[in-house]
Amino acid sequence: MEQTIKSPYPGTFYRRPNPEADPYVSEGDRVQPGDVVGVVEIMKNFYEVTSEAAGVVERFLVENEGLVEAGQDLIVVAPAG
Repeated sequence: MEQTIKSPYPGTFYRRPNPEADPYVSEGDRVQPGDVVGVVEIMKNFYEVTSEAAGVVERFLVENEGLVEAGQDLIVVAPAG
């Protein structure tokens, strides 16, 4: 059963720690609970977004640098199998 990773805060969602770095995760990557999958920026403060599910990143529902609301779905995680 698919699960989603949600934004803990409203702000701007970033898939990379900085513009020159690789994304935290990409589609097809395996994630475990606690893995950092992105950050949300609120007024120059950055907060990690972590996975609560184990599985494979199926798709992103928000683009890099997209505006998000608290509780908004960001990433779909499918069971690893």
